[in-house]
Formats: sequence, structure tokens, C-alpha cells
Amino acid sequence: MGPHPAVAAIRLAVRRVLHDILTEQTAEHTRARNPHERAFAPLVFVACSGGADSMALASALAFEAPKLGIRAGGITVDHGLQPGSDLRAEEVVLRLRELGLAPIESIAVSVGRDGGPEAAARDARYAALDDAAERHGAAAILLGHTRDDQAETVLLGLARGSGIRSLSGMAAVSGAGGRYRRPFLHLDRHTARKACMEQSLPVWDDPHNTDPAFTRSRLRHEGLPALEKALGKGVVEALARTAQLSRDDADALDAWARQVETSVRDASGLLECAKLYALPPAVRRRVLRRAAIEAGAPAGSLFARHIEEVDRLITGWRGQGVINLPGKVVAQRQGGRLVIRQG
Repeated sequence: MGPHPAVAAIRLAVRRVLHDILTEQTAEHTRARNPHERAFAPLVFVACSGGADSMALASALAFEAPKLGIRAGGITVDHGLQPGSDLRAEEVVLRLRELGLAPIESIAVSVGRDGGPEAAARDARYAALDDAAERHGAAAILLGHTRDDQAETVLLGLARGSGIRSLSGMAAVSGAGGRYRRPFLHLDRHTARKACMEQSLPVWDDPHNTDPAFTRSRLRHEGLPALEKALGKGVVEALARTAQLSRDDADALDAWARQVETSVRDASGLLECAKLYALPPAVRRRVLRRAAIEAGAPAGSLFARHIEEVDRLITGWRGQGVINLPGKVVAQRQGGRLVIRQG
């Protein structure tokens, strides 16, 4: 008799991702190494908070990795935002060790205030994960985001009015060199929790996940249930499909913008307003966003309203002055050219 369907589902999801990682890493290592060297065994980490999603992911990684000759380790990040968080991190380390993962790290971080508490905690967490991956030479880090998390992310992006890229949610592969992998984006949160129950894995329910002070928590416990009550079941699945469709469209438009960017610049590299005006708005705004980021504007602080203001220098020119952008970047129109530079 095989494993419970929930356990089988999480293992299959992880197995597919590990196959991808192994194929990529083997090809890269083969190109770089001496043919007579020993076979390469990549290291894959799981980022684990101790919650149901990440514990299910850790258990599946521990089960599948050895069969593929992959080393499997674990990382837990202590944000220090709750009393006893250090003890909680120690418990997670013990659970990961019991699963047979190695190496295992518990990393304490200092959470700032930029962008609000949720964004600041996320930034600190990813910085710690990036650092650990670099130190250990890890091929990838698995994250336990589920289809429910994806639906919440799409709704948050919709509320911000940030455009189609924001509606595309989280990518299955992201980060420098494709470091972050999300095997569970097509699985719901219930499947991960059920897998933990079937394997008798203890899980921790973060009180922040039910704290109405946090936007995502309110969305999870109030917003999505209200939508399902009004629209019927299937909202989460529909939002996840929207994310994938939006990502496909956004990727295509980004590629288009990259292809045409050189054609709208003059010999000195400045953007020509007349040529920009001729582009479809979605493509033009992507060119403008890329130019602003190249000039030093932080991508995470560059919002749709900033790009719209710059776009009006092209489409609604009435002698406007300098447009101030994040990162002390300025944009202005000069003699039919758009100049975006450090102010």
C-alpha cells in the first residue's frame, strides 16, 4: 500500500523540482569539470519555519533527495519578532535533524522598518537565505508557498494597482540564478497540512498568521472567505490561474521591451521621445521602467504611479519640469530626448 495521497502529492512535487535542479547542475558541472572527477552531488536547502507548509516540504525533500544523489539541508530564520522565537528556532532545527537533513542552520536576523513589518521581515529573511546559500554553495533553496499563498499574493497586487506583473504572483523559479524554487504552487494549504498529519510531523502555527494587524492575515481570514461566500468555491484556483496567465503575458511584454530598447535610443544612448510614443503603452512603460532602474532607482520602490508620471513626458508633454523618482533618480524631457539619470 502506497503513501497517503497528500504525502504522495508533496513528494511528487518535490521530486519534479529536484529532477530539474539535478539536470541543470549536472550540465553546468559537466561543462566546468575534468571528465575524470567524481560525480557532483548538489546541495539543496529547504527554508523551514516549522509551519505545516514548510515541514511538509522538508519531509518530502528528506525522502526524495537521497534517491537522486542530492544532499539535503535545512535553514530556519529567527526574525526575533516574538517572545521565545529563539527557542522556536531550536525546535525547528531538532525536527529537521530528525528528518535526516544536513547541514542545518538557524539564522537570527534583525528586522528593519522599511516598507512595513511584513516587507521588512521578508527582506531580512531572503538576505539571510541568500547568504547561507552562498556560504554553502547551495544549488537551490526550496520554499513552501502554496496555491493559497499565490492567491493571496495576486489579490494584494490587485489592491496595489501595480499592473500585470504584480498580478503574476510568485514565480515557481526566482532569485539569482534560479536559486529559489516553489514546488507547492499548484497544491493547496490543506494538502500540506494533511501530509504532516499523516506522517505525525509536529507543526507550529505562527500567531502572526492570524493577527489582524497584518494585511495578509486579514486577507486570509476575512477577505478570501468573503470572496468565496460571494462568488462560490474555486476562487483560490482561479486566482492561481490568473497568476500564471499574467506571468506569461508579462514575460512576453518584457521580452518585447528588451528587444526594442536599442531601437528607441539615439547614437548617444538617449531615449527618443517620438520613437517611444510610437510604441504600445505596455511596452513603452517597460522601457521606461528599465531605464529608471538602470539609472539607480530601486525596483522595489518604483511603482506604477512613478512610471505614469514619466510616461506623461512622452504622451502629454506640456513643458513639465523634472520628475523625481526613488533612489534620487530624475527624469526630464530635453530637446525631444528623455533623460533619466541620478539627480
